[in-house]
Amino acid sequence: MTVRRLLALPLLGALLTGCGIRATEVPTDFGPAPSRVPCSLAGPDASAQSAHGLPVQVFLLCGASLVAVDRTVRVPEGTPDARRRVIVAQGLLDQLAKSPSAAERSAGYTTYVPGGLGVSGPGPKDPEDTLRLSTPPARLTSYALAQLVCTLSDSAATEDDGSVILGGPDTAPLRRYECTDDLRDHPGSTQPPSTEVTGA
Repeated sequence: MTVRRLLALPLLGALLTGCGIRATEVPTDFGPAPSRVPCSLAGPDASAQSAHGLPVQVFLLCGASLVAVDRTVRVPEGTPDARRRVIVAQGLLDQLAKSPSAAERSAGYTTYVPGGLGVSGPGPKDPEDTLRLSTPPARLTSYALAQLVCTLSDSAATEDDGSVILGGPDTAPLRRYECTDDLRDHPGSTQPPSTEVTGA
């Protein structure tokens, strides 16, 4: 009986060792362990602190959603309101078109707004809070349009009511776009809600 027990011990040890979790090259459904929390910046971003000016927020893409980040826009003192709106709007477009900072890129932020995009104020028959882009809104990607709508709709460039009237350089009808929770959560598959706007 004693001999049998002694012979069984190595076998038992081998079985217990085999129960441990071993490294495998076979893919699993769990994916790699995250090395950091995405869309989370460690502290105030240097790009937002580099210049004094009007504090603003722009929406960048992070993961599958739009996330607001802090920026500043320079506006000369004493600028009339009508001109001020255009300056702020152009500043926001420029900030959206800039490549995110190193810290933002590391956290997963990106932008789809093209460089060189210009903006002007209303035409003679447009509502006074109209912003006309140098590229028709319909020609922008869904991500870029979502970024623009959400950034401009709640800024000093508009009436601060969650919407923005946008048009292009052509005679296509103006549209009032809204930034909704659904748009912020799904900018790639959701079009900004919009309605056609008639002239003032």
